[in-house]
Amino acid sequence: MFDNAVSYVHALLRTHLRGGDIVVDATAGNGWDAAVMASCIGTGTLYCFDVQQTALDVTAVRLPGLPVDARLVLAGHETMREHVDASHRGQVRAVTFNLGYLPGGDKEITTMADTTRAALDAALALLADDGVLTVVCYRHQEGERELDMCRAMFSSWEQSGVTCIETSFINQQGKPPVVFVAAKKPAAPMRLDQR
Repeated sequence: MFDNAVSYVHALLRTHLRGGDIVVDATAGNGWDAAVMASCIGTGTLYCFDVQQTALDVTAVRLPGLPVDARLVLAGHETMREHVDASHRGQVRAVTFNLGYLPGGDKEITTMADTTRAALDAALALLADDGVLTVVCYRHQEGERELDMCRAMFSSWEQSGVTCIETSFINQQGKPPVVFVAAKKPAAPMRLDQR
């Protein structure tokens, strides 16, 4: 099942994704999210973004033997709209963010609220109807700013277009990470009198 924020997101992705899907790992990190998504989508397309080549190298190591079309992009997640093929825009079934710094890496290189806000805007625009967006926010200093920004942003999205959830493992010691999930709703069909 799941015992932490990341395994919770992985369980959600496993139930949502299917072969041939187009997905985005907005924060490649150590490649675990990418590996889970790749194992679900078969010959689908996986975009992975990170500002550190080390993260992309580690991610690449987790993907051998999988038939996925992996596109590892050395760029910030806020640029994803520029790097996702035009034919894939509006067709992405999942975008996942695991915010913060690269585990085992330089803690000074971290995601930031401003660039994450821009990335979330891009992610929502890339999602297919019924696509999901997941964000894991950690509670370090910049992470608290990202948490506040995510909470405000997810709360501001129109209920008619997106269902949003905030959850955390409330019995974990310290400051447990917070997970946000947004599920994009299919566009309502137009009535005859609207055409």
